[in-house]
Amino acid sequence: MEITLICIFVLGYLAITLEHTLKIDKLIPALMMMALLWAFISLFHLPVFEVNTLLRELKPTHIDEILLHHLGKTAEIIIFLLGAMTIVEIIDYFNGFATIKNFIKTKSKKGLLIIFSFLAFILSAIIDNLTATIVLITILQKVIKERHIRIWFASLIIIAANAGGAWSPIGDVTTTMLWIGDKVTSLKLIQSILIPSLVCMIAPMLIATTLPAFKGKIAEEKEETDLEENKYGAPMLYLGLSAIIFVPVFKTLTHLPPYVGMMLSLAVVAAFAEYFSNAKINITSIDAAHEEFSSHSPVHSSLSKIELPSILFFLGILLAVAALESLGMLFEFATVLNATIPNSDLVIMLLGIGSAVIDNVPLVAASMGMFSEIADDPLWHFIAFSAGTGGSMLIIGSAAGVVAMGMEKIDFFWYLKKISWLAFIGFVAGSITFILTRDFIF
Repeated sequence: MEITLICIFVLGYLAITLEHTLKIDKLIPALMMMALLWAFISLFHLPVFEVNTLLRELKPTHIDEILLHHLGKTAEIIIFLLGAMTIVEIIDYFNGFATIKNFIKTKSKKGLLIIFSFLAFILSAIIDNLTATIVLITILQKVIKERHIRIWFASLIIIAANAGGAWSPIGDVTTTMLWIGDKVTSLKLIQSILIPSLVCMIAPMLIATTLPAFKGKIAEEKEETDLEENKYGAPMLYLGLSAIIFVPVFKTLTHLPPYVGMMLSLAVVAAFAEYFSNAKINITSIDAAHEEFSSHSPVHSSLSKIELPSILFFLGILLAVAALESLGMLFEFATVLNATIPNSDLVIMLLGIGSAVIDNVPLVAASMGMFSEIADDPLWHFIAFSAGTGGSMLIIGSAAGVVAMGMEKIDFFWYLKKISWLAFIGFVAGSITFILTRDFIF
């Protein structure tokens, strides 16, 4: 029966990886895989276990209890992401991200690369690497008109955004998973990964400045009005970013789950948004009679733009991995892996390289079930770094890469030939930096 369950997981995983080839949204195999795994566990009355992280052993439990436990943990991540996505969409509703264009004054390609790289690094740590990539490529399209030049900048934005998302508890889905799962704390995560992430971003950026694509200046272009500013754009940008940054502070002060703080931040941002837009409708109303007025509400408009397929994908993949964890398979696999490859640093670096080919969400979810180290153990921080930055080595290896690929029609093999080696240098340089600085922090 274990072989059957592993086959279901592998086939589902393969379908997720080949999403673009099969032309099937990855949420479909994720949900199907999750439902089938739990159905087999229930129908065949397979024993399920809860991992005791302190004693490093498996404790027998009942399927209803363990499923409810994993659903609760998954719901925490999903509600947190819903709140963050809504705040970002509210900022966009007021065209707040147009304010960022004011920071870009130079026409030098080298200067633009440095500005966009640091903007991606900082912005992705606050609003996550996927959203930061979308925002910056949208601005990039207004600044640089030649596509053959722009794709170089977009590619370096991918590397910088993934590096920036790795060191922040709210910068990448996988890092958020580790944070909400109490594997890392905000302060220790930032202390241990900030410098390696910075190295991971700066190393390829500095090498790229020597390449012909970043020599000279961009052509002068007439000012565009596509990104014209809303008078409330800048206030909403600063308010929204501050609200998201406040979430880790709220968790530290109250010791409540992060999604509680995110809901508070969302409520505050939504209140200001409604006030600024002078909407006269009740934001909790979903009556069809109010449909004609809903477009006037920034909250209604923002909620309608939330990527529900991504939310359902997280639900499916996290509960699917939870099924294998509950059966004790991941715990047993970790035991074998540690016996085969005693060097955990090598294992985690391989995980990072693997995240360039395989979605890093299930990889990190699996690692959370495999390892039982205490919170803030260096292993968790290295996993956060590797899974977050390793995906840059292939354009399909991260959400930021996939969205950039779609926005700029970047060819897979062009990226493999021109950019992958830069991302690999950054990943290795950052990994070595983490290993060398680890002893000073811990």
